[in-house]
Amino acid sequence: MHVGLVGGGGISATHAQAALAIPCVSVAAIQGMNEEKVRALCARYGGAPYTRFDTFLAHRPMDFVVIGSPSGLHAEQGIAAAALGLHVLVEKPIDISTDRADALIGAAEKANVLLGVIFQDRFKPGPTAMKQILQEGRLGRPLLVDARVPWYRPPEYYATSRWRGTLALDGGGALINQAIHTLDLLVWLLGDVTHVQARTSTLLHDIDAEDSGAAILEFACGALGTFTFTTAAYPGYPRRIAVTGTRGTMVLEQDEVIGLDLVGGAPERQRDGGRDLSPRLPAGVADQPASSPLVSDIGPHRAVFEDFVSAIRDRRPPRCDGREGRRSLALVEAIYQASAQ
Repeated sequence: MHVGLVGGGGISATHAQAALAIPCVSVAAIQGMNEEKVRALCARYGGAPYTRFDTFLAHRPMDFVVIGSPSGLHAEQGIAAAALGLHVLVEKPIDISTDRADALIGAAEKANVLLGVIFQDRFKPGPTAMKQILQEGRLGRPLLVDARVPWYRPPEYYATSRWRGTLALDGGGALINQAIHTLDLLVWLLGDVTHVQARTSTLLHDIDAEDSGAAILEFACGALGTFTFTTAAYPGYPRRIAVTGTRGTMVLEQDEVIGLDLVGGAPERQRDGGRDLSPRLPAGVADQPASSPLVSDIGPHRAVFEDFVSAIRDRRPPRCDGREGRRSLALVEAIYQASAQ
C-alpha cells in the first residue's frame, strides 16, 4: 500500500517512520512548502518530493494521504485528496473549526473514501486500560474527573514557526494544539460534555492565542470535571487524569495507570511494587511530550497506521474516524466560546 505524506515538519518524519514500520506500506511521495526539508525527508524515507500540492495529489501509485500540515489546512487538503479517490488520515485536530470538519467529513462520505484522525493516545496502554476499567464497571458510576496538562514550550517553539499559536492556522494555542489530546481522552473515556465554564489567557508567550486555561466540565453521564492546561509550566510535567466513581478512583500519570483504589478492595499501585495496571512505556518516553513536540516513541502512531491500513482493506471505519475526531474539536470550540463570555 502506497502512502503520500503532506507536510515537511517533524511530524512527517514520525508519520514516515510509522508507515515504514508496517511491512506492506511504502512512502510514495512527500509534499511540503520547504523544498529542502521535503527532499531531506524523501532521501531518508523514500518517495518523490513535491512542493505543489496539486501535482503531489496526481502522483501514482498512491492509496492514501496522511496530512501533517498546519491545522488550518487540514480540511482543504483532505477534501482535495478525497475528491481524487484517496483515503485521508489527518493529524489532530481534524481542522480548526467544526464547520470545516463537517465539510471534510461530508466530502469523504461523498467520495466513498475513509477518513481517520490521528489521536494516538487512544492506542496507548494506559488510556486503553482506563477505558477497559470503566467499561467493565469496576469504578462504578463516574462522579468526578480532574485532568491537568502542565506542559512547557520554549519561546522559540512559537517564534520559529509561521503558524503555531496563530488563530489563522493553529486555531488557538495550548488548548487546540497540545491539550486537545487529553480532551480527546476525556470524551473517549467518559462521553460528551453538555456544559462548559472556562477561562483562557496568554500568560507567558508572545503569541496571538492562549497559552493557559482552566475549565469546568459537566458530562452527559453526570460526572463533573476540572481541566487545566498550559504550555508555560517550565520545565514541563506529566499530564494527569484522575477519575472518581461510586466504587473508587483511578489515576493516569505519565500515560500509565498508577493507582486504582476500589471500595472494599486492596489498593493497586503501579509505582509501589504493586501489579502492573497498564504496561509500562519505555523509560523517558512518557515524559517527553510535556517539554517537547518531538515524538520519540512511534509505537502509538504505528498502531494508528496499522488500524487505518486494516480499515482500508476491510472496508470498515477506522477506530478514530472523522466523526470521532470531531468530538474533541467541538469541546475545544465550547471552551473557547465559554472563555469569551
